[in-house]
Amino acid sequence: STDGGRNLSLDSIPMGLPMSDPSAWATAMNNLGMAPMGMTGQPLLPDFDPALGMMTGIPPINPMMPGLGIVPPPIPPDMPAVKEIIHCKSCTLFPPNPHLPPPATRERPPGCKTVFVGGLPENGTEQIIMEVFEQCGEVIAIRKSKKNFCHIRFAEEFMVDKALYLSGYRIRLGSSTDKKDTGRLHVDFAQARDDLYEWECKQRMLAREERHRRRLAEERFRPPSPPPVVHYSDHECSVVAEKLKDDTKFSEAIQTLLTWIERGEVNRRTANNFYSMIQSANSHIRRLVNEKAAHEKEMEEAKEKFKLALSGILVQFEQIVAVYHSASKQKAWDHFTKAQRKNISVWCKQAEEIRNIHNDELMGIRREEEMEMSDEEIEDPSEMKETEESVLVSQVEALKEENDSLRWQLDAYRNEVELLKQEQGKASRDEDTTKEQQMKLLQQALQGMQKHLLKVQEEYKKREAELEKVKEDKLKIETLLENLKEQESSMSRVCACSQEKECPVEKTLSNSPVKSEREVLLVGIISTFLHVHPFGASIEYICSYLQRLDSKICTSEVEVLMTRLQNTFRQELSGVGASLEKRWKFCGFDGLKMT
Repeated sequence: STDGGRNLSLDSIPMGLPMSDPSAWATAMNNLGMAPMGMTGQPLLPDFDPALGMMTGIPPINPMMPGLGIVPPPIPPDMPAVKEIIHCKSCTLFPPNPHLPPPATRERPPGCKTVFVGGLPENGTEQIIMEVFEQCGEVIAIRKSKKNFCHIRFAEEFMVDKALYLSGYRIRLGSSTDKKDTGRLHVDFAQARDDLYEWECKQRMLAREERHRRRLAEERFRPPSPPPVVHYSDHECSVVAEKLKDDTKFSEAIQTLLTWIERGEVNRRTANNFYSMIQSANSHIRRLVNEKAAHEKEMEEAKEKFKLALSGILVQFEQIVAVYHSASKQKAWDHFTKAQRKNISVWCKQAEEIRNIHNDELMGIRREEEMEMSDEEIEDPSEMKETEESVLVSQVEALKEENDSLRWQLDAYRNEVELLKQEQGKASRDEDTTKEQQMKLLQQALQGMQKHLLKVQEEYKKREAELEKVKEDKLKIETLLENLKEQESSMSRVCACSQEKECPVEKTLSNSPVKSEREVLLVGIISTFLHVHPFGASIEYICSYLQRLDSKICTSEVEVLMTRLQNTFRQELSGVGASLEKRWKFCGFDGLKMT
């Protein structure tokens, strides 16, 4: 089990540590936080302090002591790591030289739970390896090789760090000094597919959890979707009609009414119901107007309160500024120090600025009130009220537009006058410079025209030379064509003569029994084969030989060819009765005399 792999019981400790070494036994008991006691129960060291958990004269804590399942604490870089002798049941581990550099390790693979252990004794068994490394944690599997190394897979990743602590230790089986019973351990990270697969699964699980967490956060901040609108019915219509009369539920009811109308629920049967609901919505306008009037009244009262408070604040500001001004007069000013005078002047400026700001704000409020009062006086309660307002608004807008256009024209005239002044001032200065620049430009243009003319003349000469060459090439080509025509006429005569000569040869070839070069090759090979077999050979034997050379050759093709060449091959019968056999023989020498 895991607890058994990490922490050995206290009863198993005396079995691994002989009592001949009371110092090591006391160290183990001290590391466990217990008072060091002997086998008989007497204290080994009288100066043990359980509050400190350490005592004088005892070596430092060994994190790999049997029965301890702790990770070695981080060691400062300026202090060497002190390792001690580790006693097991069937072996002993001796620490490396503390002055040597720490053993090198490869880069740690992701999710590593497997270690490589090299330098094992030749007589080491899996039981001894388990005994040494189960102190680091739960061992899942051990894969031992015949070449003094093995791979150990632990249950958790932190157990690998404990196993790396044993790298560099010398192991000795029992008390033997034989080379086969000793070795130097080398522990390093190992790359295993199972570790990588578990690590990837863990990463995917973490990614899924992160996505789920992010989705929950997004859903938490997402605005809630509106509730679904119920379908139209007489009962729902009566409910919505009652809600339309209630101010608190009006917005929900008007949305339902709008959805029903857009869905096309209005028909002859439901038209009266919808008309009554629309009438209720229209009556709600009066309530909204009254509510607006109440809010406007509250706003006017708030404005009055604000204006009164602001006027009171301004009065106090005026009093404070008056104090500063009176303090700045000669009678009182001479009695203040320089620092005090500076502070008073700064405070006076700040107070005046704040007073002016508040005063402007109050004046703006009063102007708005005067404008509102003037608008109210102009208003006529007669029926022509709306038309007069529209006329006044149009006149005001027209006047604003005229004012803006006049202002823009004035700005344009000013800009033109300034530009004319600048141009007149520059013209007198730039007249001479412009004339010189124009002369230079004209000279440069003339030089460019001259260069262009020279280039054109050179190109004209080159084109004339090219035309002469083309004419000469044309004459040469014409002469070559005439020569080729004469050669073609002579060649046609020669071909006619050669065709007349070749006709009898072709006739002889067409009449010959051999019709292709392949058949000529077959005749030669068969003749050579039968020449070697003077007593003849069957057609199957001949074809088996030919098929070694070309697998496409068939027996019927060979037999037809040989029957055509009667002067070259002859078929004979040999044997009697059941042993009667047809054999082909080569008779080319006799056939040559006959032909």
